[in-house]
Amino acid sequence: MPPTGKIYDYLVIGGGSGGLASARRAASYGAKVGLIEGSGRLGGTCVNVGCVPKKVMWNTASIAEAIRDAKEYGFPDAAPTKFDWYTLKNKRDAYIKRLNGIYERNLEKDQVEYITGMASFVSKNSVTLGNGEEIHAKKILIAVGGRPMIPKLPGAELGIDSDGFFDLEHQPKRVAVVGTGYIGIELAGIFHSLGSQVSIFSRTQEILRPFDHIIKDTLKKEMLSVGIEIITNSHVKALAKASDNSISLSYEADGKEGSAEYDTVLWAIGREPLLEKLAIDKAGVTVNKKGYIVVNDYQETAIPEVYALGDVCGIEQLTPVAIAAGRRLSDRLFGPAQFKDSKLDYRNVPSVIFSHPTAGAVGLTEDQAKKEYGAENLNVYVSEFSGMYNAMKTHKTPSAFKLICAGPEEKVVGIHLVGLGSDEMLQGFAVALRMGATKADFDSTVALHPTSAEELVTLTKGNLKKISP
Repeated sequence: MPPTGKIYDYLVIGGGSGGLASARRAASYGAKVGLIEGSGRLGGTCVNVGCVPKKVMWNTASIAEAIRDAKEYGFPDAAPTKFDWYTLKNKRDAYIKRLNGIYERNLEKDQVEYITGMASFVSKNSVTLGNGEEIHAKKILIAVGGRPMIPKLPGAELGIDSDGFFDLEHQPKRVAVVGTGYIGIELAGIFHSLGSQVSIFSRTQEILRPFDHIIKDTLKKEMLSVGIEIITNSHVKALAKASDNSISLSYEADGKEGSAEYDTVLWAIGREPLLEKLAIDKAGVTVNKKGYIVVNDYQETAIPEVYALGDVCGIEQLTPVAIAAGRRLSDRLFGPAQFKDSKLDYRNVPSVIFSHPTAGAVGLTEDQAKKEYGAENLNVYVSEFSGMYNAMKTHKTPSAFKLICAGPEEKVVGIHLVGLGSDEMLQGFAVALRMGATKADFDSTVALHPTSAEELVTLTKGNLKKISP
């Protein structure tokens, strides 16, 4: 019996960055493409509750910092003024809504059919939206993304997650951030720079655990110096409503019981794939122990003609990664023969932390480089300094750069930056690392002066760090 309902060459489930990129690229090759999004808002986490609104808030926090710095630069009347969180939220939300509309118009322009609804697999080539009508496709891409995790603790529902951060209509005075990944550190920095009192709860002695020590140690020291409280070796045990309508947080730290009251508690303990309504078992798609879809280097699941990419796979959960993977997949599936082996190389993906100051990294950490090359085969160059922006300031915001080089040719295998402008300068240096640049290539490049970036091309033997085995 022939299938009923619509039939596509390519059906994309999920209207986030990766799904949109893959759908549009496939349509550009003439494929008949449908895209299903259940939230009614295109753009996924990045546009709606991630990178884009976060950067708006980071910009706002940076302006607050600049206002405080202005007096030391000769503006005697400059002083912190009252910040209107509610007004900014409404402007930010309107901006995001405009972006949602732009994404929808782009789909229409590229002749991708936009379907709203929650998809659920019927078979490997068919899904239903719950109204009885089935949608069929020769090939299906799962790109539904993830969501923030909430711990299973008494009163956990009293806290908010990173999505809920963007629902706040008024600025809380006292904030607890539970978790020290880049999301928690970024949001903690925004709260603090805008005037909130912030406490961060870390399960270990560290913050930003996967990053190189120069990043996590420098940022931790700076956060403590500006008044952010970091409670290490801690475990949050429960939340409860206090008599004044605040939230009482009970915890254990270094074996001692403690409690404190906050206006807002923000959970930033990780993310999980958004799969429970998709019925992927009916398509035969498998997941790993953490619940992420298992794919190979070509975004292929265990089932032919069913693919997956982005946060739902749990690999390098970054917007540009999902976009790049989506485009390369469609190039291979629907493009000319030259793309028959197209796939994303997940090595040496640059990442940035919109902290205060910003930080960025590409390539191996020092610990990773020691495991891969051996400590005896590495030269690690470090420069710790105060950028020129601090020349007129009393509080000197730190900068710290690390260049990790391997082998006799000193191939650059890791770059780690902390300091004002690190987010922007890393992009170009990431290109150099991917092209196989050596320390000699950096040395032969004329410096841009006066900049912080010039530190990376003027490192000498005096910057060599002693490496422990």
